[in-house]
Amino acid sequence: MTAGFEVLTMGRVGVDIYPEQIGVPLEDVSSFGKFLGGSPTNVAVAAARHGRRSAVITRTGEDPFGRFVHQALRGFGVDDRYVSAVADLPTPVTFCEIFPPDDFPLYFYRRPTAPDLQIRAEDLDLEAIAAADIFWVTGTGLCEEPSREATMAALAARGEHGTTVLDLDYRPMFWSSPDEAHTHVSRALALVDVAVGNKEECQVAVGESDPERAAAALLDAGVDLAVVKQGPAGVLGVRGDTSVVVPPVPVDVVNGLGAGDAFGGALCHGLLAGWDVERMLRFANAAGSFVAGQLACADAMPTTAELDALLEGAA
Repeated sequence: MTAGFEVLTMGRVGVDIYPEQIGVPLEDVSSFGKFLGGSPTNVAVAAARHGRRSAVITRTGEDPFGRFVHQALRGFGVDDRYVSAVADLPTPVTFCEIFPPDDFPLYFYRRPTAPDLQIRAEDLDLEAIAAADIFWVTGTGLCEEPSREATMAALAARGEHGTTVLDLDYRPMFWSSPDEAHTHVSRALALVDVAVGNKEECQVAVGESDPERAAAALLDAGVDLAVVKQGPAGVLGVRGDTSVVVPPVPVDVVNGLGAGDAFGGALCHGLLAGWDVERMLRFANAAGSFVAGQLACADAMPTTAELDALLEGAA
């Protein structure tokens, strides 16, 4: 089977090691929880929670944490056939500190490199990539070879079928400079239909951080739908002559780190359902708020029914 996925993501995976004590510096934390992590992996999980047939293209270490990734994906209903092992690299782990409502330092253990950056173009199932209704990649996949070549080859294989999404996903620690990131992300923008990012990520991608100017620059770069996250000011979505700003759904934040991935999976659901921009963004915002109110990322991804109830309660 090389077809049939509604959502196929590609890129980062790992194991999130999150403290069970909130508001405590990492050096003083006494216990942790272990969760599936990695932004595009979480997006695949989030889409599966909405009943979408999803899979992820990534690589792990050949170790217990790699086996955990497979177990977790299967448990969430995400196809793991494109998750392969790299024998000489460990599965990455990521630690964080949790200082609600808006301070969540991340510590990535991905050196000298990570298995998910060893995805090779020659190993890709280009037929499955071309056939997926939504194909989702991230800016981090462009930061290093051979992942960069593989990501661009996958984007080039998409053709006219479905919707291709680029999560701008700028992580400074993975790049030598913002200029280097700009060079490679701007090339990818010409091959995608939807771009999603916050103001900093838009600054890196298109040289604009003002939301309206950033959205216009993303459209000029070739995307059909620009989604610019503005934090407490909400989310701007621009497609053609449609421009809407959707406010966030209020929440008592516990851990904001999975909110963007929940947003992404819900956005995929809305795109597949053919919703208009405002409805998609309201649904995606609700998903982000839902997960921000919980400790975990992948484990906390909401169902469609849970978001419908949340939106009804917020109306």
